[in-house]
Amino acid sequence: MADDHSVAAESTDEEAYKIRFEPASERVRVEFNGTWVADSSNALIVYETRVPPMYYFPVDDVGMDYLEKTDHQTHCPFKGNASYWTLTVGEETAENAVWGYEDPYSDGEELRGYVSFYQSKVNAIYEGDEEVAFLDNQQKSMHANTLAGWLLEQAWKAPSADHLISEFCRYLHDNGYPISRMTVIIPTLHPQVFATVLVWREDDPEVKVILEPHDILLQPKFSDSPFAPIIKGAGGVRRRLEGDDPKLDYPVCVDLHAEGATDYAAMPFTFSDGQINVMSMTSFTEGGFSTSHLGQIYEILPMLGRLFEVHAQKRTSVTLLETYLGRRTGKRVLEGQIKHGDGELIHAIIWFCDFRDSTALSESMEQEIYLVHLNRFFHCMAGAIIENGGEVLRFIGDAVLAIFPIAGETSKSWENATGALEACRRAIKATEIISERIEEVNTEHGDLPPLKYGIGLHLGDVTYGNIGIPERLEFTVIGSAANEAARIESMTKELQEPVLISSTFADTFPGKLRSLGQFALKGLEGEHELFALPDG
Repeated sequence: MADDHSVAAESTDEEAYKIRFEPASERVRVEFNGTWVADSSNALIVYETRVPPMYYFPVDDVGMDYLEKTDHQTHCPFKGNASYWTLTVGEETAENAVWGYEDPYSDGEELRGYVSFYQSKVNAIYEGDEEVAFLDNQQKSMHANTLAGWLLEQAWKAPSADHLISEFCRYLHDNGYPISRMTVIIPTLHPQVFATVLVWREDDPEVKVILEPHDILLQPKFSDSPFAPIIKGAGGVRRRLEGDDPKLDYPVCVDLHAEGATDYAAMPFTFSDGQINVMSMTSFTEGGFSTSHLGQIYEILPMLGRLFEVHAQKRTSVTLLETYLGRRTGKRVLEGQIKHGDGELIHAIIWFCDFRDSTALSESMEQEIYLVHLNRFFHCMAGAIIENGGEVLRFIGDAVLAIFPIAGETSKSWENATGALEACRRAIKATEIISERIEEVNTEHGDLPPLKYGIGLHLGDVTYGNIGIPERLEFTVIGSAANEAARIESMTKELQEPVLISSTFADTFPGKLRSLGQFALKGLEGEHELFALPDG
């Protein structure tokens, strides 16, 4: 192929990203498994920066009977969404070997009605009587795109995804890219959050981080947006918003057009596991984004996506550890306390709670209704603990084991320490909130048996760390203080009090409590004074 087929040869601006269409000067044919599957004297050659020349054939000159359309799609921000076909001749098949832009954007309108073949997936392409040499992407591509240089030199330093998008947009803005807004949507593995949304605007230095709940999928602001089809694999969206008759087929396009925006592009980018994410960009500059702007961003999007993936995986790890282990415990695991036997002696309020009459309820109620009712109980109980600085360590069937850690105190000084006083206050505050919320739930769901519970509170030293076997570890607390909290809770049913408190806790807590007298606790020596919350 002649040297003038290179885009780089025609331009002295190596940093520009360009695309050019030219008619082929000779007949072009494609051979696959001994058959001419395309034969045209009207082929187009597409020259695109840092991409080998591509031959496009009118569909009338292609053996479409050999092609079967697939669900695969890719997106080009200036050519549009590409459809794909699998090529089969006899016993030979090449999956997604053919592509074409059935409804191209204006920049790629010349490709309407044309398809192209991956040279690596067919036997040969001939221009005239000579076979076209196979050319891979030009090796200098990473050096010619300045965005790639920035990614390699600077982007890896960003400590979080919001910092990454902030630095990236600032670099684009400072280097003449007419970007006014950017939104990145990353679906998130989280029991309550569907996606993390990062929003950058040139008039606001702070990147806004939005955690969209799962029910966003049912709301028009998502279902009627370009993001919904893109995340489902439908390719990208490009809308020029200036001119006499802009295409305003999404509410966001209508809104942006009313604000005076000139261009909008939403592009998918994938993670290594195939998860589809979305990056959208808006310009308010006359003329919007050029082919060079979009081309250079499109080139580096896979690399940028990997950086976003690193931050997403870290965020997912933190989220899952906090969700399944608790905030304090999850932090310890992330910090490396993962070996069998890792642990330490800590001073804490130990909280043990049990759901009353759970066996009878599970037998008398439909399973789904019972599980919903049980989760209402956990929501009231665990929610109040976490809101007041406690850590839920385990859900033991229908029971809850939690702690309110007393930080920075030694085993000799915790009784009168400020930290211990504060931990006691937070634990009592949590019991008050639980009482209010349980009462609200029972009133709201009066047709169901009321939620009842017992809580045992104790203050003492426990070993906090990994127990189990190397293949299955659990981070929890063990020790006599934890056992005593459980024994105290077991007395709540006998004494008809929802909350019972040890004398050690009562001696430290500065508020008023009611002494109920001395009681024997199963498995513990002697008698133990127990306290209840004050009347009223």
